[in-house]
Amino acid sequence: MSGPLLAQIGVDIPRELIAAAGFTPYRLAADPAGAPGEGFEGQPPRSRSLLAQLLGGGSAFAGVAIAHGCVEDVQLFSVLRQLSRTGRGGDLAAAHLDALHGGGEAVEHYNRARLMGFKAWLEALSGQSITTDALANEIALANAKRRRLQRVLDLRAAATPLLGGVQALDLVRAVGQATLAEGDSLIFAALSSAGHRAGRRVLVTGSPHETSTAYAAIEAAGCVIVGEDHAWGDPWASMMLDETLDPFEALLRRWQAPASHATDGSSAVRAQALATRAKQMDVEAVLHIRLPGDEASPWDVARLREALTAVNKPLLALKLDHAPDEARLAETLATFFADPYASPSAPAPRPRSEKAPDKPAKPAADGAGRRSRKALASTADFGAWQRDWFADVQRRAAEGPFAVVNADAPQEILRAMDIPYVVNQWWASIVAAKQRGRDYAGLLKAADYPADVENYSAQGLAAALDADVDNAPWGGLPKPDILAVVKGSDAGAKLYEAWAHETGAELFAYERSVDSRWDLPVAWWSDLPERWDETLEAERLDLLTAQLEASIPRLEAITGRKFDPARFVEVMTLVNEQEEYYRRARDLIATTKPVPAGIVDTMPATMVPQWHRGTVWGRDAAKRLYEEIAARAEAGEGACPDERVRLMWVGRGLWSDMGFYQRWEDSHGAVFVWSMYLGLAADGYIRDFKGEGDAMRALAARFVTMGDELRMPTWAGAWHVKEAELHGVHGAVAIDDADPFVLEALERAGVPVLRLPMSNMSVEGDALEAAVTAFIEGLATP
Repeated sequence: MSGPLLAQIGVDIPRELIAAAGFTPYRLAADPAGAPGEGFEGQPPRSRSLLAQLLGGGSAFAGVAIAHGCVEDVQLFSVLRQLSRTGRGGDLAAAHLDALHGGGEAVEHYNRARLMGFKAWLEALSGQSITTDALANEIALANAKRRRLQRVLDLRAAATPLLGGVQALDLVRAVGQATLAEGDSLIFAALSSAGHRAGRRVLVTGSPHETSTAYAAIEAAGCVIVGEDHAWGDPWASMMLDETLDPFEALLRRWQAPASHATDGSSAVRAQALATRAKQMDVEAVLHIRLPGDEASPWDVARLREALTAVNKPLLALKLDHAPDEARLAETLATFFADPYASPSAPAPRPRSEKAPDKPAKPAADGAGRRSRKALASTADFGAWQRDWFADVQRRAAEGPFAVVNADAPQEILRAMDIPYVVNQWWASIVAAKQRGRDYAGLLKAADYPADVENYSAQGLAAALDADVDNAPWGGLPKPDILAVVKGSDAGAKLYEAWAHETGAELFAYERSVDSRWDLPVAWWSDLPERWDETLEAERLDLLTAQLEASIPRLEAITGRKFDPARFVEVMTLVNEQEEYYRRARDLIATTKPVPAGIVDTMPATMVPQWHRGTVWGRDAAKRLYEEIAARAEAGEGACPDERVRLMWVGRGLWSDMGFYQRWEDSHGAVFVWSMYLGLAADGYIRDFKGEGDAMRALAARFVTMGDELRMPTWAGAWHVKEAELHGVHGAVAIDDADPFVLEALERAGVPVLRLPMSNMSVEGDALEAAVTAFIEGLATP
């Protein structure tokens, strides 16, 4: 007799452990093209489909276990946690198993702790202990089932395929949702119905396919999909566990050697594995299919094309909807197979970027790029200082090692070792200001890299592809010797792998762990500065601390420089001092009426020095900001003397149209007093520490939560409400990247919210100004 159903999301959830606890594991599949779940507005289509199955009427699941997997899955756990906190999650029990990929003592220690935590959750939910013998038995049963499944799937690889791709994909999904006996019946039925399949033999790679809709369209166009390398296909059948090991050790061993299709896996490894398979199976072509929401696999295409070219196999890269247009797809495939090596998807020679001509300023009526009025003098020298600083970085980079780091990656060790570096997103802002984004997009496309996935973060990679250094912004970004990124996004690790491939740089990729607790301390802004070691999970701090410490010998070997713990303490102290001045400035802005400075001033006054944390200049720039705001508050000088309405801006800033924020100051006395930039600097960075003994762990505590304050619903919503109340805002204006749970939390707290259908790169603010005007006029103000 089978046990209650327990849903699993993510291939890294150990089904064997679920079965050993007395449950029947059910591999939940999303159908993004189907009817969206009601009540989950603001979530991606795939998440809405999964939420509807988990929380919809008649749900039969005793619980759900979610793996680290892609970022959307991680966010799904956070969404379920928040729905439960607000009384909309029903009785569904949920767990997040934050198992990470790769070897090394630190990752193994972390995974072991997470596995034991997941085991305890299963035992509490089932009311029974999971014994070693029970787990060993379930591993043996699961291995046997996978072997039986693999024998059927192998029918596709025959010289004359006896099974189609649709049949195979549907079978794998069905077996993952069936009891052991039901799965055997499905496998036997598929074996019995095997028969000749005619068509062009192709392999599929790219996005995971949870339904067979796209497969059906491809095979209807005359192809037979004889294999794939994503986890909803035949690789799932080969995920055996070593029955000679202790069963818990066998589970851990699986994560040490992740499949090449993993979201954070290596593009080069995936490409080589697929090229080997394409040659062995003698396919006519490989189809790389990118489905909506996939930001990882597009970065595999460049390495994949290189590897396939070496074995004389063509590649077609397709970008399809979940339910593709069958006629259009058939036409595309016919054109490709007519001459596979002349496919439009093959890259053209890399263009030499040309200097963009100077463009006349747009009239003010156009809205975009309107000039803003600055109230503060303390930022007047920022432009000249940055140019001088970058010129010095270029000079030093020509002489010795140079690094580029992502904004969410720790930088303080580089600062302490006097390794010159640039923050990737700072460089992207320079490219945007010089209007070179379109040129750089062309360079990315020509090199077979996506230009529409994390394009802001990809500007550094594009610079490495630009041979026209004389016309590059600010003289060009030097070739890095060191690259550093935290695996915080699906695309991040692959993007930086591509960058390292193009430049030969050493890549430092730090793991991004996730808080897996169901009950979180909400007031993180008051807990983290002084009590971070009590507030954060020890396992997460242990992991990042170990990885940071392991990076030091590598940096010393690359640069020939020694890490000085005393100098590191100086850098960490300067950072805390800088952020403390931001906190004081934020508090004055929040409590002073009229507000001494609006976000037109505080956004650049915060962000420019933040790129230089850990320097005397950065600390002193923050100090000058605070002192000027304090002087203006004392003198009663306001950004908007006739202040009547206080607004908060939710989402990324309109850096290309800062004048937008001042549009209603004269007419309505409405001033934007808050943005995330100063708020996060005030609350998100300070980590008190005693000295050399805990400085590195304090650095880990600063970065282990990076992004949670803005994207994790439980933390982000509560913080925005706190900031709204602190600043006494009358309303909030949000753009399309604002988290829906943040906006919901604000409204529950009595803060009216205007949702604008625009991005922070929009140049059509004028079209939405009428909506903002009506919103302001409708606010209840004293």
